[in-house]
Amino acid sequence: MKVEVSELIAASKADVWKVITDIENSINVISGIEKVEILEQPVEGLVGLKWEETRTMFGQTATEIMWVTDAEEHVSYQTRAESHGAVYKSGFLLSEENGNTRLTMSFEGTPSSFFAKLMSVITNPIFKNATVKAFEQDLSDIKRRVEGQ
Repeated sequence: MKVEVSELIAASKADVWKVITDIENSINVISGIEKVEILEQPVEGLVGLKWEETRTMFGQTATEIMWVTDAEEHVSYQTRAESHGAVYKSGFLLSEENGNTRLTMSFEGTPSSFFAKLMSVITNPIFKNATVKAFEQDLSDIKRRVEGQ
């Protein structure tokens, strides 16, 4: 399953970057996040940052361990998580648009176990719509925080 949503934010890329890379304080920005615990902090930059995140998705509370696999300051960063027989990759991409910043969130879930592959055939259409709605809310929360600074 692949999902991509975006939001235009009336702010600079630097201002948006500051908010989306402050993982420890994302609980104060994104309404769906209930808890964040930093597990590993790199000496510099984002790559290698690892955290445990608890959020409500699909009406249920879930905790995942995520880590940053790739980052280019003020441009993008990618994360990875592995859970329930699947690999989850997500990311943020920032682009300038008429003096504003277009923030795009992407997500790809790839089943790796037989059971996960079987279940994905059944559940992908349901989860895709719910994931789009959750990401739209995340982007709305981020926009509100950045524009309200």
